[in-house]
Amino acid sequence: MGRKQMELNSVDFGSIQNAIEDVQKNGRNIRLIFASYYVDDDYDIGWEVDAAVDAFEMFSSRWTTEILAALYIAGDRRFNELRSLLRGISSRTLSDKLTTCQKHGVVERVVEEGPPIRVTYRLTSHGRTCGKLLSPLVAYMKMHKDLIVVEE
Repeated sequence: MGRKQMELNSVDFGSIQNAIEDVQKNGRNIRLIFASYYVDDDYDIGWEVDAAVDAFEMFSSRWTTEILAALYIAGDRRFNELRSLLRGISSRTLSDKLTTCQKHGVVERVVEEGPPIRVTYRLTSHGRTCGKLLSPLVAYMKMHKDLIVVEE
């Protein structure tokens, strides 16, 4: 992967580990709540899997996760600013993916009138929530891939 490791002090590293554990506990509790609605432990696994696939459908498409991450981390951006943050994306692809993100309610296109007309892209409330929910997963994966280590 060739990325440089980020070294964190032990307190911050521990805080991240604790936050990830909290997310895991909350996930387990959510799962138990859903399970309690099945009668006689008759889980509809097909429905559960389909719901999970639907939930991640948008994020499984190339560039949509990158757009979400860029806007979540860097904030509102104009088209060319966003394109420069996303190394390797063509203008056409960015335009198509932004449209898809808008259809999913994750990104909104804000037009400021006046000469010149300025168009800015920003996360909706739903998009910011998605970013917050994905952050622990991203942190976990960074740790799992040894991109984050405790400084010695």
